[in-house]
Amino acid sequence: MFDYLIVGAGFAGSTLAERLASQAGKKILIIDKRSHIAGNAYDRHDDAGIMIHQYGPHIFHTNSRQVFDYLSKFTKWRQYQHRVKACVDGQLLPIPINLDTINNLYGLNLTSQDVETFFASVAEPRDQILTSEDVVVSRVGRELYEKFFRGYTNKQWGLDPSQLDAAVTARVPTRTNRDDRYFTDAYQAMPLHGFTRMFENMLHHPNIKVLLNCDYREVVKHIPYRKMIYTGPVDEYFDYRYGKLPYRSLRFEFETHHRPVYQPAPVINYPNDYAYTRVTEFKYLTGQEHPQTSIVYEYPQDEGDPYYPVPRSENAELYKKYQALADATPNVHFAGRLATYKYYNMDQVVAQALALFQKITVAEEVVIATPSITSASSGMATAAGRTSNGNHAHAKTAPRSKRRHLDDIIKS
Repeated sequence: MFDYLIVGAGFAGSTLAERLASQAGKKILIIDKRSHIAGNAYDRHDDAGIMIHQYGPHIFHTNSRQVFDYLSKFTKWRQYQHRVKACVDGQLLPIPINLDTINNLYGLNLTSQDVETFFASVAEPRDQILTSEDVVVSRVGRELYEKFFRGYTNKQWGLDPSQLDAAVTARVPTRTNRDDRYFTDAYQAMPLHGFTRMFENMLHHPNIKVLLNCDYREVVKHIPYRKMIYTGPVDEYFDYRYGKLPYRSLRFEFETHHRPVYQPAPVINYPNDYAYTRVTEFKYLTGQEHPQTSIVYEYPQDEGDPYYPVPRSENAELYKKYQALADATPNVHFAGRLATYKYYNMDQVVAQALALFQKITVAEEVVIATPSITSASSGMATAAGRTSNGNHAHAKTAPRSKRRHLDDIIKS
């Protein structure tokens, strides 16, 4: 009998599995329909031996000491400050917009004080900030909005910024200094050996069993468990009772080039040209030294795996109906970006999962066990896809049938 069946081995599911197993002594079965753990943060070595992010670039940053300290139990870090350029009018310019962006774009020599005056002179005041267009034009005016934001947002979401909630473009600041970092969070770093290795360490516990290549709906009736934690799309859980919640997906095209460096920045955005939104070169992110380099082009689309909940008021209203169903469903907790229909960053998902763990322990009056997590420095996992002993190998379904394989997991 498992105490918890957890659906999804991304940040939400893996954090809750680890906490419940190591701190509360619970027995966990975590299921994922993909062939790997780590969700969209999954990284691997491609055919050239270059570490890539299979589902697009994932850059860790947070202002939460709690989240950073928690994940530090499972990885050492490589310090990394993310920088992005935007290809505008034939130039590669810093994004978010800063002092150098304006000076280089217009051939000016403004100071920080001057650029504040410049922004004020071009801004179009709004009585109410309701949409993503309102956010940008009220800060930096129509021309910069058209050059840097409108086309990119349209490609990313398939909607004009005037049709999207203000939260979308509000995530991108405007600066009057020369700070060209994409994020300014207190903690910015990349897992030293990659996200997948970090997840292996998180799930390396004798109370945790992992079943991959499996849709939980195919086996849930055959699994003895007390409660469920669900991190997939909430509308899918309820068989789309009120209709589908809109999500935006991505298509990726990878290339390997026979040179050490391909582009002059980790990420280059293309707001106005081409069908793709951005190009990422992974070696900047990972710090890997290699004579070749791999890049990825991102093409947003409607069809495919759900990545981003579409932030519009009508979608929020539809989600409230599913949220009411979720709240009324006994013995099932919903967590993560898809299950709560929130456009969360990675650290926010971890914070939500840690908060849910605390809520569970209070509700169940769980006695917290003595921490049994081995620190990342002791090297719990020896290599991607393999653990340091045989107690917790990731469960695969082939070549045996799922039912027989599931029986083996339940009995183990």
